[in-house]
Amino acid sequence: MTIPRRSWRAAGTLVAAAVVGLSGAVLTAGPAAAHTPTWAVTCDEVSLHLTQYNAGVTNEVTVTVDGKDLLPTEKFGKDFDKKLALPEHDQPLTVRLVVKAGDGDQFSEDETKQAPVCEGTPPSKPTPSPTKTKPSETPTTASPSPTGTPSESASPSAPAAAPSPSSPDLAETGSSSSTPIIGGAAVAVLLAGGGIMWSVRKRRTAQH
Repeated sequence: MTIPRRSWRAAGTLVAAAVVGLSGAVLTAGPAAAHTPTWAVTCDEVSLHLTQYNAGVTNEVTVTVDGKDLLPTEKFGKDFDKKLALPEHDQPLTVRLVVKAGDGDQFSEDETKQAPVCEGTPPSKPTPSPTKTKPSETPTTASPSPTGTPSESASPSAPAAAPSPSSPDLAETGSSSSTPIIGGAAVAVLLAGGGIMWSVRKRRTAQH
């Protein structure tokens, strides 16, 4: 029994198509299997070993510890190999690795690990909260009491003590009821003396 040539040609075409398909699948799966993000976390260190990435694109890697950057975003090509020291800690730390592949998100990596506490690390003492001190009250200065207002008029002087009956009589000052009599007598004496003087002179003149 002879097989027609057309059947051989059809079978050859199917085989060729299958070979091409398998080759494409192998080529496509090659880069995916090549991305190898290897990393390890200890109590004091993070080790990164990113190998066999696509060197024809730009890849990025970032490492954070409890939300803070331990390795800011850094670009790399085919490989990336680095060790990062962790800060001292007395509680486990959350370490996150983010790798962004430039040839597709399906090759990117986002993984989180815990960094344990190193043995012999003393626990940190809680810092006491500062006590609020009340401000001292401002001493109030006592205002001086108002002094009594001086009296507008001077206080009347005490009346002079009345002379005691045993004290000698004081000389009278001012006028009294006997003053006109004494004055009249004095005038009469003066007139009488003047008349006597005038008569004596007249006699002497007559004798000479």
